[in-house]
Amino acid sequence: MRKYNLVTQKKPLLLIFSFSLTTFSMLPLLPSRAEIIPRPSDAPLELNLLTKPTGSVITANIINQSGLTIPSLWWAKENSENKLLDNWIAYPASEQEPARVDLIVHQQIWSLLDYLDRYNFVNSLGSMSRNFGYNIRVFNYHQDILAAYTCNLSISPSSCKIEMSIQSKLGLRQNLQPSGN
Repeated sequence: MRKYNLVTQKKPLLLIFSFSLTTFSMLPLLPSRAEIIPRPSDAPLELNLLTKPTGSVITANIINQSGLTIPSLWWAKENSENKLLDNWIAYPASEQEPARVDLIVHQQIWSLLDYLDRYNFVNSLGSMSRNFGYNIRVFNYHQDILAAYTCNLSISPSSCKIEMSIQSKLGLRQNLQPSGN
């Protein structure tokens, strides 16, 4: 008899639990903030723009005589540890793509950094560029993409992610892979 009472007392709890699960499973799934972050641009790095910039493209060699050039990464370049950051090319937003900055780093110095140092570098310059409304990609002079810091700048606060290629100690490189976004 005692067993019967325990089962009948648990039935209402089981009903409530199953009803709750059914209700939550029927709610529409809202996309998470991470799902709306755009992929890094797949446009090629245009190293020729370092010597012959066109249009409204900005490089480390362009100085605005009347005020601050946006994005302003000169301070970061001068204070970059071991002169890691060598140059950059900033592209304004277009109808096809958001504004971005392609950073060019010294490969030898990059390869000496561990993962956390690389991550800190990308995060620091990515945050700085995000404040100017730009995403970043990090390249070496061989035009290999090493990292990207991409944000959805249309939401507040902006939602960002960092993608980094992984280089093994053997020198093998795993490039950035498209995520399921």
